[in-house]
Amino acid sequence: MNNKPIVIAHRGACGYLPEHTFPAKAMAHAMGADFIEQDVVLTRDDRVVVIHDRYLDTTTDVAERYPERRRDDGRYYAIDFTLKEIKSLRVRERFDPETGLPAYPTRFPFDAGVPFEVPTLEEEIEFIQGMNRSTGREAGIYVELKGPAFHRHEGKKIEEIVIDILARYGYASADAKCYIQCFEPESLRYMRETMRCDCRMVQLIGDNSWPETPGVDYHGMMTPQGIEVVAEYAQAIGPWTGHVVKDNDAGAGVVTDLVSRAHRNGLAVHVFTLRADALPSYAKDFDALMNMFFITAGVDGAFTDFPDKTLRYLQERGLR
Repeated sequence: MNNKPIVIAHRGACGYLPEHTFPAKAMAHAMGADFIEQDVVLTRDDRVVVIHDRYLDTTTDVAERYPERRRDDGRYYAIDFTLKEIKSLRVRERFDPETGLPAYPTRFPFDAGVPFEVPTLEEEIEFIQGMNRSTGREAGIYVELKGPAFHRHEGKKIEEIVIDILARYGYASADAKCYIQCFEPESLRYMRETMRCDCRMVQLIGDNSWPETPGVDYHGMMTPQGIEVVAEYAQAIGPWTGHVVKDNDAGAGVVTDLVSRAHRNGLAVHVFTLRADALPSYAKDFDALMNMFFITAGVDGAFTDFPDKTLRYLQERGLR
């Protein structure tokens, strides 16, 4: 559908700097990413912060600063903290809170003393719009609402707060350089049909075994009938890489018909996530991985931890 595939900086240029920090977003912008992603959750005082998880304990020092604030499941939830408290935390490279080990050992030093912090959505938008102005190159925003059902259970409507912020910063129409994505179809439909939001919507497609969205049938969503339903409220799908290319027993990648099925229904496909340091068995290197998705599968865009490598690949093959 898209002659020039778009490059979405996944949590910023997080292959080089801690995810969802201003330096990671600045690097992604300087590298030329078309869109820069924001995962958002609410604080206790209804502020929107940019962090991938509902939890604070996978990328910050919250367990050291506030050891008594964990819930019964042992996790530290952003929604239990005020913005002031979250701003007092220091962001690190992603790590396993149980083992304390970094998720990607070769990335930015886990124990570095750099004072990275959690940004608000307003701060991040102003930061990106500021870079757009100073460089003359417009990067868009790509906002994911994390756990709307969880927020509703906690008595909060994250959709209404986020849509209000986006509208205040000029992201309210279908031609705005903005995508809104979510794993929960009910949330997307609410924003589209009840709130009458005209921004481009993206239905993320995970796996039924993932615990974050119990009750969402992603397998049914990918059937011909399911894709038709998604096309009623969304402009694109964001499938996990394993739904587009399956790894067979021989270690070869097999392309599914999901992309062609989406295209027949007028949906663009933005796959997640391409990582140079976490290659599947069917890709001998990062270029081979991108060739599988951009050339063989024909996706319209991709989330990548390494925007520079993805852009270089596309430019060298005349796709940009």
